[in-house]
This record gives sequence, C-alpha cells and structure tokens, in this order.
Amino acid sequence: MSRKINCVIVDDEQDAIDLLSYRIGQLYDNINVSDTFQHWQAALAALRTNKYDLLFIDISMPGKNGLDLLKLLPGLDCEIIFVTAHDNYALKAFSFAATGYVLKPIEDEELSTAVDTAIERIMHKTMAAQNQKSASLINEKIRIPGKQGIDYVNVNDILYLESVNKCTQIATGNGKYLCSTNLGTYKYLTDGGTFFQVHRSFIINLNCIIRYESGGVVIMQDKKEIPVARNIRHDFLKLFSPDDSK
Repeated sequence: MSRKINCVIVDDEQDAIDLLSYRIGQLYDNINVSDTFQHWQAALAALRTNKYDLLFIDISMPGKNGLDLLKLLPGLDCEIIFVTAHDNYALKAFSFAATGYVLKPIEDEELSTAVDTAIERIMHKTMAAQNQKSASLINEKIRIPGKQGIDYVNVNDILYLESVNKCTQIATGNGKYLCSTNLGTYKYLTDGGTFFQVHRSFIINLNCIIRYESGGVVIMQDKKEIPVARNIRHDFLKLFSPDDSK
C-alpha cells in the first residue's frame, strides 16, 4: 500500500501519546500521526469532522472513557485499536469491531500484530472503493468537444490520452479524437484505478498495456510507445507486482 495512512491517538496521558507515536514511527514509515488528543471533547469534534484511517484510543480517561466516546460516533469509518492498561474491557471493545486490543506497557510484537491487521483492512477498503469507482467509470461515456461538434466515447474503449499542443488526443480501438480541452480535464479518470498518468503528457488505460520496456516505456495495444516518467516508474510498477519495482 503506497499511500500514507493517517492515524489519530486519543489518550489522556501525554507521555503515553509520545511513546505510542515514537513506536509507530519506528515500526512503520507509511503511517502518519495526524492528530493527538488528551480530552474526549476535542477528540469527538475531530473524529466527527476529519477523515482518519486508524484510531488508537485509550479506555480509561476522565469525563468519558474510550468506550463512551465511541458510542457517540456510531458511523465512525476507521480502524480502531484500543491501547489500554486494563485487560477487562476487551469484550466490550470488540463490540465496536475493533481491529486490536493492545495492553500497556506496549510490546512491539503485540502492537505490530494489531497494526498489520488494520493496514490490511484499510488496503482492502481502499481497493474496494477504487474498484467501485472503476466499475462506474467503465460504464460511462466521456464527452469530447471538438471543432466540428461533440463525440461521446465509452471509457473502456480508451487506450490512452495524450497532451497535444494544449489539446488532448484520445486514442481508442476505433480511432483517435482531438479534444479542444487540456489533459487535466480528464485527470479524474485516474481516480478509478483503471487509468494512470505515467507522464505529464500521457494518461493510459492499464488494461491496454501489452509490454513494459526496461528503459521506461510502455507498449500499448495499438503499438504506441509511451514514456513512463522516471519519478513515476516505482509507483507504476508496484501496481502490477512488488517484485517488478526492484
């Protein structure tokens, strides 16, 4: 999973927050501690407003404990890991579909087990969302305005889009269309997971690649050779196989 995971820590003890933040930083380079809170009111407001992938939360806190706080957030859409000194709340904690229950003092092995499970769940949710977007896009047509009128092309027929003199040339299996708008107009296609921008001048349909050359060039179904920008190659190759990116 290449993107950063945003997490939030809720614990009434600053020392505990600092220690957990340090442990996370030592164990994972893809997890960003976006926010930390010592008071349940501030945590409640943030969790209602911001989108987090992962929540680390203590149970024993003044005012409202961690379980009470979660009861106020029935629609919370993130992975939850309880980090607590008390082992007698585990059953209640898992009623919130918690990913893990880590006891203080924190042991790296126990923390890693919980976090690895959370990362796997986050990855599956992300992939499911991308597949849903991709399926929606595949069934759509895109509008291509030109000098003589407007063409409508099925998204799944597109091989690639190329920037040409501030316009966009869209290649399909049935021919090419020149659109009077720039390539950025179609950047939204990359949100679905089927299209990927490999170069500032090219967005390609990943399903229409037939070969990747080691020099950093992809060959498309129509034999078009398209360069993959040097700073993009690592992320591009990871889409297919982690081993290819070595």
